[in-house]
Amino acid sequence: MTFVTPDVALSLCLTTLLEGMKLGNWLTSVLFLIVAAVSNAVGAFVGINIGTDVTDLPSASNVVAILKAHQIQHVRLYDANEHMLQALSKSGIEVIVGVTDEEILGIGESASVAAAWISKNVAAYMPSTNITAISVGSEVLTSVPKVAPVLVPAMNHLHKALVASNLNFRVKISTPQSMDIISRPFPPSTATFNSSWNSTIYQLLQFLQNTNSSYMLNTYPYYGYTRGDGIFPIEYALFRPLSPVKQIVDPNTLFHYNSMFEATVDATYFAIEAFNFNNIPIVVTETGWPSFGGINEPDASEKNAETYNNNLILRVLNGSGTPSQPKIAINTYLYELFNEDKRKGPVSEKNWGVFYANGSSVYPLSFSASNLRNGNSTGSFCVAKDDADTDKLQAGLSWACGQGQANCVAIQPGRPCYSPNNVKSHASYAYNDYYKKMHNAGGTCDFDGTATTTTEDPSYGSCIYAGSANSSIGARSSSSTAIGLGPVSSDQVGASLNLQVSTFQYLISSISVLFAIMM
Repeated sequence: MTFVTPDVALSLCLTTLLEGMKLGNWLTSVLFLIVAAVSNAVGAFVGINIGTDVTDLPSASNVVAILKAHQIQHVRLYDANEHMLQALSKSGIEVIVGVTDEEILGIGESASVAAAWISKNVAAYMPSTNITAISVGSEVLTSVPKVAPVLVPAMNHLHKALVASNLNFRVKISTPQSMDIISRPFPPSTATFNSSWNSTIYQLLQFLQNTNSSYMLNTYPYYGYTRGDGIFPIEYALFRPLSPVKQIVDPNTLFHYNSMFEATVDATYFAIEAFNFNNIPIVVTETGWPSFGGINEPDASEKNAETYNNNLILRVLNGSGTPSQPKIAINTYLYELFNEDKRKGPVSEKNWGVFYANGSSVYPLSFSASNLRNGNSTGSFCVAKDDADTDKLQAGLSWACGQGQANCVAIQPGRPCYSPNNVKSHASYAYNDYYKKMHNAGGTCDFDGTATTTTEDPSYGSCIYAGSANSSIGARSSSSTAIGLGPVSSDQVGASLNLQVSTFQYLISSISVLFAIMM
């Protein structure tokens, strides 16, 4: 049975209504606004980029079939390919369409060119195709700086064309930029944009704030690690737990950063604030890890790619933000759907995909929160090793109960698994809870060498481990899109989903009232 989120269900419902009835422009705009509100209300997501430099690229319909099979509900296209936009029709999948670098100059110099682009590539497909954003270029300031002077004018022209088509409430405009335009991203609190781009960056941020749009960020911890000359440990790049002596702390804010990914996003928030702009959310439009590389690229490996992307998905879907912006979820698009074998450059450049062209996975990966919840398919348990270092155990316990989103309620004072009150016992419970939920999605039982698997049930007395034959719950929820900073329990997940469904039902009722007024 396929899990359909309330925002997707509502989108499909409204698509049918809008296609079946001729509505006034004002009501159509209201309905699009409602869809946008629901999409923002139901929580964090992980989407994917679809590159096309593939020798045996599947047909558009087969690409959409792969997306549906893996419950991927958000995609980013690098252009406005008509075959893909038609194939995505009535799927409910949210789509970012792209203005190519080559198109920016003409759009920036002519409002009529922008209007024609919107008419041909956006309005013509809506509402059947669920287009929610337009990405203008790809890392323009660093890849094609000659068009930088017309970047924001192009965005303004496109926005005015959306307004004229009554689509500006539903479709937002932004432009993805790399971390290269930020000088000295660590510590995050002192990060600033490269001063040579001050004028363009200011105009861009002003546009994003005026149109309630997000800043699009491309961030690659793979490059941050491989080009960092050993400054940061690989655990930091891969979302793995850090020992106490390796903790990454901003000396100015004392914020602790569990991953390079978090730190780069926060650095961008601080850089934006340095321009005196607030309330501009960040969406990560590209991040990932290559699964294969050349002889001089040892860190581009299937194991590292699997670890990074699965941990990234787990991190994003817990719904919490960065240390400086804890209430703003980090919606993210993985780079990328397929290995693009036609790309130029080193071997790793051709191996960022998570699927082969035939739809099979390069390595185990799950985009679905519902799949992550039901990852209990192994007969083994994950427990702390008897001879494990205490400091490493404490680091692993902290990670499992925090970023790993293990349900650690049972090891709190007064709870069934609190005694014996020692780090090894508590770590065993937390390790196992994480492992049971995440094993099918690529989660491992390692925790910096402090954990091992066993077929012997570690439950004792009233302390029942996840996966135990005596457990009536089995694997608990591993993720929630509700915003929160602590470990998420199955009750919280249920409450979050109930809230989403209640919101969905309320908005459907509101729509019914609107239609009643019109009839």
